[in-house]
Amino acid sequence: MWSLAVCVGVLLPFPFYYVLWRRPRLWVELCGNGVDPSHRMAQVSHALKALQVLSLFSVSSFSWPPWYCWLLFIFGQYLNFKVYQLLGESGTYYGVRFGKEIPWVTEFPFGYIKDPQYIGSILSLLACLCWAPFPYVFLWILGYLFMMRVESQEDPATRAKLLS
Repeated sequence: MWSLAVCVGVLLPFPFYYVLWRRPRLWVELCGNGVDPSHRMAQVSHALKALQVLSLFSVSSFSWPPWYCWLLFIFGQYLNFKVYQLLGESGTYYGVRFGKEIPWVTEFPFGYIKDPQYIGSILSLLACLCWAPFPYVFLWILGYLFMMRVESQEDPATRAKLLS
């Protein structure tokens, strides 16, 4: 039963991201006037991320990891940091889907790594294999691969037009 709870905790954010990607107008309407939908998405996403991390921690055993785990984790988090730094909250949290104008970024890691935020997250998760059981890490990575696929299936030129 605990394994099922951990699986649910690990997968919890992905239906949320899927619905927001596919039905951005619904989220904007749910947020209401005066509420930035990207900011609200970030708040919910952070809470869901905390549940994911707690779920994974609950089945992990901790010891000092090999050096390469640190390298994977640090580089993965660096990619996540750079994406957030370059895109900001609105760019990271589907602002373009909510009708915001987000400038196109070509600075590293964009233009060098496809889906750098997801790749960074996957690298960080691979580093967690030093502590966490493979099936839960694999399930989490599958969630990222699923969202990479979902987000790649649309013409970028039409994204901001969804709410007009």
